[in-house]
Amino acid sequence: MIPRINLLPHREMRRERRKKDFVVMGVATALLAAAGCVLVALAIDNRIDEQRARNDFILAENVKLDEQIKEIATLRAEIDALRARQAAVESLQTNRTIPVHLMDELVKHVPEGLYLKSMRQDERKVTLTGYSQSNEHVSELLRNLANNTPWLERPELVEIKAVQLGGATANAKDSGRRLYEFSLNALVRTNDAPAAAPAKVAGAPVAVNSVR
Repeated sequence: MIPRINLLPHREMRRERRKKDFVVMGVATALLAAAGCVLVALAIDNRIDEQRARNDFILAENVKLDEQIKEIATLRAEIDALRARQAAVESLQTNRTIPVHLMDELVKHVPEGLYLKSMRQDERKVTLTGYSQSNEHVSELLRNLANNTPWLERPELVEIKAVQLGGATANAKDSGRRLYEFSLNALVRTNDAPAAAPAKVAGAPVAVNSVR
């Protein structure tokens, strides 16, 4: 039997083979790691794109909501303007009949011996000026306006003073005659169309100081 002798450097070859296997495994691991990184990066980019799409959608919806809010605010302003116009028209329709009612009430409640020189209305405030033969007639007018009319309330005497009739236009009979010039204020009631006059309330006569 002939002995076989291996003259090749098998140890060196084995070492080289192990190096090659190590390099191949290292390269494969690096490739796998790179592939994993690429996949993770793609997944992250995909998530980022999805989130950006959501953000863009939210921004677009916010813009739509802002436009709708502006439209609602415009509609509310238009509704308020229409309501204001309606209230103004209703107020005009209501207030245009007030002077007629006031004249009718004054004709009813101005006592004899007293006549009015002027009547002026400023919103709810009505100012009456005139002449009276005595203080009692003015007191009676104040009581009538306070208790007997549904269109006026809170009458208040502003001024009363004694005056002498005279001048070129006065005749001999009236010359030197003394009258009482007065001015009073009252308020138009807030109710638009009172159904009936309130019941007459008995009270003490209104004291009026005259200037002699």
